[in-house]
Parts: sequence; structure tokens; C-alpha cells
Amino acid sequence: MITQQQIDRINELARKSRTPEGLTDAEKVEQKELRAAYVAAFKQSLVSQLDSTYIVRPDGTKEKLTKK
Repeated sequence: MITQQQIDRINELARKSRTPEGLTDAEKVEQKELRAAYVAAFKQSLVSQLDSTYIVRPDGTKEKLTKK
């Protein structure tokens, strides 16, 4: 799970990267790690949501989504 502080830091680094001074090498590494953590949390959330999703057929039956 990614915290709001981490999201705020991602945004802060993104804003700083667009300035003329840019990011230091350490900040670039930190940004890459934070982004990877954010993407992993997003994927985990999506998989969890899809695992609890059912398809309701016109006849009223429910079918759980299957992985492909």
C-alpha cells in the first residue's frame, strides 16, 4: 500500500524535474523507486477488484471472472 506522503513526494519530484535545476541523481533513483511502488500498488488494487467481480447473465446467473 502506498501512503499519501509517498504520492505527495512523487508529485513533488515530478514538479521539480520540470524546473531548470532538475533532479539530482539520488532524487532520480528515489523517483524511480516511488513510481515502481505506486504502479505495483495500483496493479494489486486492480487485481483485487477484478477478483471480486462477477458477470451477471441475462437469465440472472452470476459468473465469477476467470483469469486468462
